[in-house]
Amino acid sequence: MRVIRVLSAVVVCTSVLSPAAVPVRLSAQAPTVNIPKPGVPQIMTLEGTWVRAAYNNEGYAIIGYRLANLSVGEEWMMIEFGTTVRGGVPAYTMTRETLSLDTPDGKTIPLATNIDVRNANLRSLQMREKVQRDSINYFPPEASDACRIGFFAELDSRAMAYDQVELSSRRGCVGRLYFKVPGGIAYGQHWLNVKFEKSVVRVPFRIFTEEEEKTVSKNFGDIQKQVENAFKKKKS
Repeated sequence: MRVIRVLSAVVVCTSVLSPAAVPVRLSAQAPTVNIPKPGVPQIMTLEGTWVRAAYNNEGYAIIGYRLANLSVGEEWMMIEFGTTVRGGVPAYTMTRETLSLDTPDGKTIPLATNIDVRNANLRSLQMREKVQRDSINYFPPEASDACRIGFFAELDSRAMAYDQVELSSRRGCVGRLYFKVPGGIAYGQHWLNVKFEKSVVRVPFRIFTEEEEKTVSKNFGDIQKQVENAFKKKKS
């Protein structure tokens, strides 16, 4: 099944171990927005209003978080998640323990268990997600085959939950992630931490206030058009 599109980036920051924030001028009247510091060596994009991607030479991760931004104050956060390993990197078995969420107050939250999600009865959240979501099917060109990340099994689905997924550079794997956030989802900078075999990719996403969303969202472009240049082959 081939449903994977190529990702590209206009706003890309190559980070080093101690990266300096890079100011990005969104428009003549818009305030300066700093690209957040990942604290790890990686290249990351800051494009698409509700879609974020980050990658290094080993792994790639992309998220859609529109529903999370609409769930401020609620204790359950759902994120659309996609990942793969880069071309030339050996296959890697990703487990649920490799994923965590950093919140604005400095907490690191592990991925929820499938049992906790089922007991929480998040059917209404799942129904909202069907209409409040954005496509994340944007992957490096090698990842032309689709696969499921089955860390969670939906209540109305016969699909089983699995504690791991096999990643290869030929597969773009997607699924939902759930985090139980103590005190509820808050405004501010969040990070999805994705551990690969030899490195960590941190995907930045910000839960906007209404005023921030008005200022920033209109300045983000089409993520498909933006990130094609990041992975296109160089001319020989």
